This record gives sequence, structure tokens and C-alpha cells, in this order.
Amino acid sequence: MPLDREQVEHIASLARIGLTDDEVEMFRQQLSDILEQFQALAELDTAGIEPTGHAVDLRGVLREDEAGSSLAAEEALSNAPRREGEFIRVKAVLEE
Repeated sequence: MPLDREQVEHIASLARIGLTDDEVEMFRQQLSDILEQFQALAELDTAGIEPTGHAVDLRGVLREDEAGSSLAAEEALSNAPRREGEFIRVKAVLEE
């Protein structure tokens, strides 16, 4: 399914990018080649193939959550540039 120049220019305008005439022709050819590859994939019979979420089997890739000790408030606030009691004092970011 080869794309024409107007289609590539429309895609570029949707992406809000400017293309030179040479770039339009280059992308026209590249996008047409990509669409041809998708067409070849669409012609494959995939009726008996299970859908997959990943190409390789991944199980238990994340470690189990384990409760651990946390820092004491004084230790956690020890490097705070400005403190107010057990809180970090920051500059106001919103004005009223």
C-alpha cells in the first residue's frame, strides 16, 4: 500500500513537524515499506496461535514485598535544608 505525497504531508501536519521535499519523499518510501510489511503479516493464518503478551515467558520477575525497618523521623529529616518540627519546610509554589 504505497502512500502518496499528500498522505505523508498530512501525517507530518498531525505530528506538527515540517518536512522538506526530500524528507517527504524519503518518509513516503519508508512508510510505504512499513505498511507493506504489515500487509504481509495480515495475510498470515493465525487462527490456531494463542495471543501472547511477551515474546518470552516471564514469571516472577519482581521480588516479593517484604516489610523492613524504616528510618526514624530525625534521621529522615537530617539533611532537610529547612525544617519545621517533623516536616520539611518548602517555598510556597502557589500564590493567592
